[in-house]
Amino acid sequence: DGYRNTNQVSDDYRYQDGSYDTPNDGYYRGGDEPAQDEDAQSDVTEGHDEDDEVYEGEYQGIPHPDDIKEKQKKRAPAVDDEYRDRADLMAERMEDEEQLAHQYENIIEECGHGRFQWTLFFVLGLALMADGVEVFVVGFVLPSAEKDMCLSSSNKGMLGLIVYLGMMVGAVLLGGLADKLGRKQCLIISLAINAAFAFLSSFVQGYGFFLFCRLISGLGIGGTLPIVFAYFSEFLSREKRGEHLSWLCMFWMIGGIYASAMAWSIIPHYGWGFSMGTKYHFHSWRVFVLVCALPCIASLVALKFMPESPRFLLEIGKHDEAWMILKQVHDTNMRAKGEPERVFTVSYIKTPKQVDEFIEIQSSTGTWYQRWLVRITTTLKQVWDNVLYCLTAQYRMNTLMLAVVWFTMALSYYGLIVWFPDMIRYFQDEAYESRVKIFDEEEVSHFTFNFTLENQIHRNGEYRNDKFIGMKFKEVRFEDSLFEDCYFEDVRSSETFFENCTIISTVFYNTDLYEHKFINCRLINSTFMKEKEGCHIDFEEDNDFLIYLVSFLGSLSVLPGNIISALLMDKIGRIKMIGGSMLISAVCCFFLFFGNSESAMIGWQCLFCGASIAAWNALDVITVELYPTDKRATAFGILNGLCKFGAILGNSIFSSFVGITKVVPILLASSALVGGGLLALRLPETREQVLM
Repeated sequence: DGYRNTNQVSDDYRYQDGSYDTPNDGYYRGGDEPAQDEDAQSDVTEGHDEDDEVYEGEYQGIPHPDDIKEKQKKRAPAVDDEYRDRADLMAERMEDEEQLAHQYENIIEECGHGRFQWTLFFVLGLALMADGVEVFVVGFVLPSAEKDMCLSSSNKGMLGLIVYLGMMVGAVLLGGLADKLGRKQCLIISLAINAAFAFLSSFVQGYGFFLFCRLISGLGIGGTLPIVFAYFSEFLSREKRGEHLSWLCMFWMIGGIYASAMAWSIIPHYGWGFSMGTKYHFHSWRVFVLVCALPCIASLVALKFMPESPRFLLEIGKHDEAWMILKQVHDTNMRAKGEPERVFTVSYIKTPKQVDEFIEIQSSTGTWYQRWLVRITTTLKQVWDNVLYCLTAQYRMNTLMLAVVWFTMALSYYGLIVWFPDMIRYFQDEAYESRVKIFDEEEVSHFTFNFTLENQIHRNGEYRNDKFIGMKFKEVRFEDSLFEDCYFEDVRSSETFFENCTIISTVFYNTDLYEHKFINCRLINSTFMKEKEGCHIDFEEDNDFLIYLVSFLGSLSVLPGNIISALLMDKIGRIKMIGGSMLISAVCCFFLFFGNSESAMIGWQCLFCGASIAAWNALDVITVELYPTDKRATAFGILNGLCKFGAILGNSIFSSFVGITKVVPILLASSALVGGGLLALRLPETREQVLM
């Protein structure tokens, strides 16, 4: 009577208190079974394994009681979390993160360091190279762009600073988004913005639109630095992290060399451009801007074939995706090493408790822009919460000390980088003025000037019935002179002025001798006909070759410092590297008092850049290691944004003292470096620390 039909079995299973219970007269009646002798029991149970026993209700679609209890256990914590204190949840998450950090370190060591990391190294290196190029682009194009766009000194200064302003905003915004949307996705967005607006800026003609394009281009490239270092560090083991992040920094130097070489090769060749009518000009400097966007485009294309950071995916609970990527890293490296048979032994990875609240917006809720507005505001609020988290008690002291070190380093470095070329140009101007020729009380009549007059001063002269045809005045001044019955035709001039002169019955035809070039002059019966069209501003004749050479040597000089810092980063530690590099750079600053020539300034610039690069590399590494994964790019973005603010301040302060005094820039830079270097020694050492 122990067998019954299917309908009876279905009716006899009843749901009681969240579990299924069987009736007393069901299939199994433990107490009512007649006792069997020992031999019979042995025969019945021989070869029987309880684990292999088939549950009868499985064929009728009835859940097993053990399965139901297991599901209830899994559901129970989710229900309880609603009533638990957030501090308890955060404490549990931190405990999970600590376990994940050590497990992830072991997994990365099992994956090894090989082909995958080197491929990602070059892809991210191109992105970092694009960041280095962006810093130099405006400085190289200004001597040519100022003529096309008729830029005043204030406009040139604004164009130089606007890129840093965009990079400052982009570092904070895109760095914060990388902790919410993912490293790869935000890096693609960053590079796409930079490439699009850099490309567009090479075609626009107006100053305002060009300024806007460079601002947005800077905003895009500003996010690359924090994302690149956070992204690459999460594929590196503890033993490799300091060294290989330092090698990655070399691409910034390569970007500077690339920009210098391309400027040297392209900008002087105006024949590489074209014109459409009289309004649209596409000169060679615009070709240079296009070429400078190539590293960004190359990195953008290559990045499409790279995976997301598995460390980031684990932070947001995407275990399976992270596991697949880590297996891909492992298999790629093992195949490259000739060990394709080696199996990835990891089957389960710890994922931290998810505390963030995600609101799923249904497609039927509101209009499309309302849904997007909610998503954007929610994401921005999460980014802002991350920013505030970096200032909580746990990270406040480290954040403030790092902020001071980043700021002092940027103030001195970027300030001096601008000050060096300005001082070289100042020495050139002094040498040029020392060769000026002075002519007093000369009398010239019935003579035709058809050659260039350069670097001359003419005082108390008299010019009667003279012709100035097809010539150029360069740095020429006429003081207290008389021009009578003279004729000027097709004359070009730069930095040329007439002061307290008397001009009688003189004709000016097709010249650029505009009204502002006649200072306190008497014009009697004189005629101006068909003035030259174009910009009325006189531009300095820059030595383009020297500008490119100085930038090229400055970028190349950091190569020894890069190599030394990469080899010693994991041996002497990050803190000693920062402090030692900044103090050596401060000593280099003091020797600038003895730099009174162009060659001396170039030499000290190379020495300063080579000494300071180790501090930059160590700062990048320690910033990555001091913060947890879900705050890493945000913290890096904040500090890098502060760095760009220091660059803006340094450029403004240091350039204002050119030609006035060397004392203030040198003392300011050296004192900032000493203060920042000493403070850096109080930061915690991270070379033995796993990536949290």
